[in-house]
Amino acid sequence: MSDETTLVATVKAEMKAAMRAKDKARLGTIRLIQSEFKRVEVDERIEIDDDRALSILDKMLKQRRDSANQYRDAGRDELAAVEDAEIVVIQSFLPEQLSVDDITALIDEALASIEAKGMAAMGPLMGQLKPKLQGRADMAEVSKLVKAKLAG
Repeated sequence: MSDETTLVATVKAEMKAAMRAKDKARLGTIRLIQSEFKRVEVDERIEIDDDRALSILDKMLKQRRDSANQYRDAGRDELAAVEDAEIVVIQSFLPEQLSVDDITALIDEALASIEAKGMAAMGPLMGQLKPKLQGRADMAEVSKLVKAKLAG
């Protein structure tokens, strides 16, 4: 193991800090993250690394965004607020989010390196972009940008 702290260790340390600070809302979300990490480790019989932890956090973020939108559409703003609070905590463990300009530059770079053209390039392009953007951008937004680029 290197000197760098792993994402899993960071989450564990933050859980202890939230317990000491008696921050129940943050602690609850961190416990959800911990339980999801543990579930994956048990189900897949693996010890998760930072890449896997990022993809788990990304998935949790997407679920919270979807839920918050559904709650808002149903007029349940108090439930949407709970999801939004969880989003903030989950995002605190992710790397800094990339700007649209940065994402567009990565899309252009990846597009130049693949053979396919038009919408046929969508799969290979997303395959190249996902590892670079995991945890650093909302993949649904990236997908929209890619579609716009390929259609344009």
